[in-house]
Amino acid sequence: MSATAVRRLRTGLGLLLLTIAVAVGAYVAVGLGLRGKVPGNVDIYGPLIAGGFLAVWLLARKVAPGADPVLLPIAGMLTGIGFALIFRLDAGLPPEAKLAQEQVTWLLVGLGAFALTLLIVRDDRQLDAFTYTIGLTGLALLLLPVVPGIGVTINGARLWVRFGPLSFQPSEFGKVLVVVFLASYLAAKRELLSQGVGRLGLPRIKDLGPLLLAWGTSLAVLFLEKDMGASLLYFAVFLVMVWVATGRPAYLLIGLVLFAIGAYIGYLAFSHVQLRVEYWLHALDPQHVYELGYGQIAQGQFALASGGLVGTGLGRGSPGLIPYAATDFIFAVIGEELGFLGTAALLMLYLGLVGRGLRLALERTDAFGKLLATGLTASVALQTFVIVGGVTRLIPLTGVTLPFVSYGGSSLVSNFVILALLVRVSAGPWERHG
Repeated sequence: MSATAVRRLRTGLGLLLLTIAVAVGAYVAVGLGLRGKVPGNVDIYGPLIAGGFLAVWLLARKVAPGADPVLLPIAGMLTGIGFALIFRLDAGLPPEAKLAQEQVTWLLVGLGAFALTLLIVRDDRQLDAFTYTIGLTGLALLLLPVVPGIGVTINGARLWVRFGPLSFQPSEFGKVLVVVFLASYLAAKRELLSQGVGRLGLPRIKDLGPLLLAWGTSLAVLFLEKDMGASLLYFAVFLVMVWVATGRPAYLLIGLVLFAIGAYIGYLAFSHVQLRVEYWLHALDPQHVYELGYGQIAQGQFALASGGLVGTGLGRGSPGLIPYAATDFIFAVIGEELGFLGTAALLMLYLGLVGRGLRLALERTDAFGKLLATGLTASVALQTFVIVGGVTRLIPLTGVTLPFVSYGGSSLVSNFVILALLVRVSAGPWERHG
């Protein structure tokens, strides 16, 4: 074994053990903060979390020995912190809620999806051979909730599908396939798309087709599913990828204009979009501060403020005052109980994950691998920005989940698939020997 391989092994294992210690330690700290004693089921959740992450780490070492050793530990630490906070939020909910029990189940499913992705995708370049099949499947998943009879509307957005007792968000998996499709398509067409005209290097009219198609798809998501967050996310990821593929800032400028037009159309067409903007502008208005929409943002602001520098301590805040704290506003819970330092540490973890992903993109010499790493990383980065920006009132709240941290099975599983693809991109093809 080479010196580099030994160093990667030690780094990955050391960071993973630290991740497990932080995850279990946060869970124990929540129990101590809530009830003054260690949670009774730590002997169940602790081994499940530790065993699950150790198992997939060992598998990754087997099938992707040259992979980046930092990606899995960072995601594991984010997931562990999120699970501890979801367990903390369970205390203020009815006994039948069982958010922590569901989340640990989805965590194990997500780790299984991570392992399965690594086993199936032995070389990320093999995905490049199924460009349009993957693209059509991704588009079908994005629009599946609008199918009558299986689509379900929750909180004004039609994002869920239900088959008997099973319900999930197909768009979470659709976005992964769309990124793979865009990486393949843009890698093949990058030379044509990069040709500009005039002194500004503006794209030719015939090359604007993909941009207009992506814009139309994002508008379809907005109008048919009434989900502004997903619409923003898909179009923004496309803009980043087409910019990287072509090196033409003109695509960004045109895309921003199209986005502004689409956002304005959505604002005029949907009352719930108008309400979100109203909540954003007047969240702390004394006349409305206790109403549901205003109160969610206001209570999030109060929680962040009351956390101060170091927070109230795990289990000692009042997150039950925040509507939808486990999904939309878990960042505010972190701010209250872990303070400014806790939120800064969390954002540094995301920065580390995004930084490693972009480094992978820079290291890849082939266009498909470069664009795939860029798109997958951009999807995590932009989703984090959208939800953190909404909670902190930098932008209107859109209701997406905080990757790896928020409660939600579809989001957690799809993010582990993204993580597995990044691991595969960093490792290169899996060669069996002997």
